[in-house]
Amino acid sequence: MPGIKEIRTKIKSVQNTRKITKAMEMVAASKMRKAQERMRAGRPYATKVREIASHLMQANPEYSHPYLKNREHHKAVGIVMVTTDKGLCGGLNTNITRVVLNKLKEFQASGVSVQTTAFGNKGVGLLTRIGANLVSQEVQLGDKPDLTRLLGAIKVQLDDYLEGRIDALYLASTRFVNTMRQEPVFLRVLPLPDGLDDPFQLGVTAAEKSTEIKSNYGWDYIYEPDAKSVIDDLLQRYVEGLVFQAVAENMASEQSARMVAMKSASDNAKKVIGELQLVYNKTRQAAITKEISEIVGGAAAV
Repeated sequence: MPGIKEIRTKIKSVQNTRKITKAMEMVAASKMRKAQERMRAGRPYATKVREIASHLMQANPEYSHPYLKNREHHKAVGIVMVTTDKGLCGGLNTNITRVVLNKLKEFQASGVSVQTTAFGNKGVGLLTRIGANLVSQEVQLGDKPDLTRLLGAIKVQLDDYLEGRIDALYLASTRFVNTMRQEPVFLRVLPLPDGLDDPFQLGVTAAEKSTEIKSNYGWDYIYEPDAKSVIDDLLQRYVEGLVFQAVAENMASEQSARMVAMKSASDNAKKVIGELQLVYNKTRQAAITKEISEIVGGAAAV
């Protein structure tokens, strides 16, 4: 049985750890509300752009953008992976990592080469460690998504798609469901999939139902100044908005997962402290009983 001094030192160490996890839990809780507000504020814009792009796919303009053209044989694809910069957020990064690794194996088994883009230190570390073809990256994104910082990294993949070096572009991120639940998502960004289902909405909303009903009809737009300018800008905004929303969702998921993980760590630390305190009391009582027995035994011998 360990001595009283060792147990007291261990109790002090766990108490200090609990102070740290409790502080991190409170910080994550304060950041979580702002992150969720930013994430929810971006959803209406992303939904509206998605609906317009969906209608555009059913129209017959005189100009057809490369983003709208499906390519039959895929020889190379791109994957954009969104992770966190820091750890201590439960299984958030582990879940999206598992999805990406499985997809990489599937593409490699089909003879399709993959080039990757990473947002966040954890994604960069993973892709570098496994020897993936990392063509662009952006780290230290902070607590607020900044579109200007995201555009440079994603433009590398978009340019390669337009020039035919890759035949499809995929996005791997985490969808925020609620504070206790976050789900990894893997969706095709380019070429634009049919229907353009919203990956960041739960269930079928009224807007989605409306889109499904209207999808049976054709769309005829009047373009000003011309179809090419409007479609180019619209589809560019669609891709940018999708990536921005994915980063915002991931940041909200990160703070929620970190708060839950730190609360669990604090609760576990409190439980360990209680168990150590019980061991400490038993050890101290045994030491006192032993000393009394020695005193009594010595007095009886005299």
